[in-house]
Amino acid sequence: MEKRSSALILFFLLQFLNLSLSWGASDSVYKTFLQCLTQQTNSTDELSKIVYAQTNPSYASVLQAYIRNARFNDSETLKPLIIITPLQESHVQASVICSKQVGYQLKIRSGGHDYEGISYISENPFFILDMFNLQSVCVDIKDESAWIEAGATLGEVYFKIWENSKVHGFPAGVCPTVGVGGHLSGGGYGNMIRKFGLSTDNVVDAKIVDVKGRILDRQAMGEDLFWALRGGGGASFGVVLSYKIKLVPVPETVTVFRVERYVEEDATEMVYKWQLLAPKTDKNLFMRILLQPVTRNKTMTVRATIVALHLGRADSLVSLLANDFPELGLKKENCMEMSWIDSVLWWSNFDYGTKPDALLERNLDKADFLKRKSDYVQKPIPRFSLNLLWKTMVELGETGLVFNPYGGRMDEIPPWETAMPHRAGNLFKVQYSVSWHEADVELEKNRTAQARSLYSFMTPFVSKNPRSAYLNYRDLDIGINHHGKESYREGEVYGRKYFNGNFERLVKVKAMFDPENFFRNEQSIPPHSSFT
Repeated sequence: MEKRSSALILFFLLQFLNLSLSWGASDSVYKTFLQCLTQQTNSTDELSKIVYAQTNPSYASVLQAYIRNARFNDSETLKPLIIITPLQESHVQASVICSKQVGYQLKIRSGGHDYEGISYISENPFFILDMFNLQSVCVDIKDESAWIEAGATLGEVYFKIWENSKVHGFPAGVCPTVGVGGHLSGGGYGNMIRKFGLSTDNVVDAKIVDVKGRILDRQAMGEDLFWALRGGGGASFGVVLSYKIKLVPVPETVTVFRVERYVEEDATEMVYKWQLLAPKTDKNLFMRILLQPVTRNKTMTVRATIVALHLGRADSLVSLLANDFPELGLKKENCMEMSWIDSVLWWSNFDYGTKPDALLERNLDKADFLKRKSDYVQKPIPRFSLNLLWKTMVELGETGLVFNPYGGRMDEIPPWETAMPHRAGNLFKVQYSVSWHEADVELEKNRTAQARSLYSFMTPFVSKNPRSAYLNYRDLDIGINHHGKESYREGEVYGRKYFNGNFERLVKVKAMFDPENFFRNEQSIPPHSSFT
């Protein structure tokens, strides 16, 4: 018994010693980094307030505040040695220069919605540059534009536009807590895509800190890098500081509706006809379909829900769908007319009548456990195959699908116009979605395996050679880069799925602006030695 007690005491002493050594090493790196920052910025007053070592009492709360996937918030996940939360552009410049000088990888986080946590986890010692303090949104209604800093959220963008105009909007995502930096640099998908294209299609300028610590705007960076920052993922090339966007016109009154059908109520026919109509109908209409396995009358089934935004009045919408989509049976009483900003709140699942300032809430420290994947469908899925899909979803039990229609403006923009290539030829994009609410290893294995099983089932019905994926629905299943000798080959695996024919041009841009691959992550653009 005494020997066992002694062994336990020795074990805990060793653990404490290892922890102390780790803290000591972290503290040494912190002091060296802070000294470099001081030299670069010629300032000491505020730097200690924006740099957090692991020993800082506020370190854990700062780290966890923008972890949006709880899978990466456990004790086993490697934590950054330092978190930098810049207050001004010069802090970003100095952070890049000093991270290089002390020899640590720099991860860049804006809103923390990266599905795989790439912006805040790593297998190697690293720093986080967290942009959340850089959140200004400057709207110029006369110019119909706005400069948005990378740490702003979409909700803040929508609110600021609404404050300045009731007939302007911006085409971006429906989740208001998503950070601008990652959203726009990866493409930016929302419910006005068929009318105005992607968020990145409406970007007219940008500012970035490059690997040398220089601030470059569109004119200074040139058209190659500006092209890459619109859909190619900004974190491969530098630190995006801000984007200049062009605002789009929205009517004073828009219409939304939500209609549900179960398999027993002929949901199959509704979903089949949706495939034929949703990508081809009036570009003012966006109809998303949510497919979810549910229990109804004590029996598992699948529910199909159409959620729609129409940039117009209810009468014209009901008339349009009565003619083109009678299977839906839409009536005016199914519709709600409202302002565009109210539709933003409605799509974000706020109660109707909620004040727009609710969009300013960042919902800090709130996260589910989740896994997401993506696909593109280019030919309608046959009715028979849809029935097999329902059967598979019921057997799996938890994984849902989201079908997002293309067409309209997306058919008019060539795939090489921006780095995001997925345009004409796609009927709709698929998101695989599974979430859970507790930390459990076996539960996580089950849920992630479900998503992968449904993804496998869908293989015959989606794009091929390559099987394409959407960068902003980040998915490490399709490839990981270890940044060794095989960096280009590893990058090519996921790169051609995310970027199709644009991958090689992105590699060339990478070689021009970051040949030593300082800005890297598990799925970044690799430099190719032949282009360096």
